[in-house]
Amino acid sequence: MARNKNRIQVILECTEHKATGRPGTSRYITTKNKKNTTERMELKKYNAVLRKMTVHKEIK
Repeated sequence: MARNKNRIQVILECTEHKATGRPGTSRYITTKNKKNTTERMELKKYNAVLRKMTVHKEIK
């Protein structure tokens, strides 16, 4: 079966967690269509260390 070359894997990292200086990181892996979404992704995801919903931005 042919693989879709437009879909790429991206890593989302918490922006608030970096600012606190606490140990550990909150990262999620997801996919996006690079033709439809050319800019970096930004989603609200749950951060287990901070125990709240935070903004996660694409790092790769």
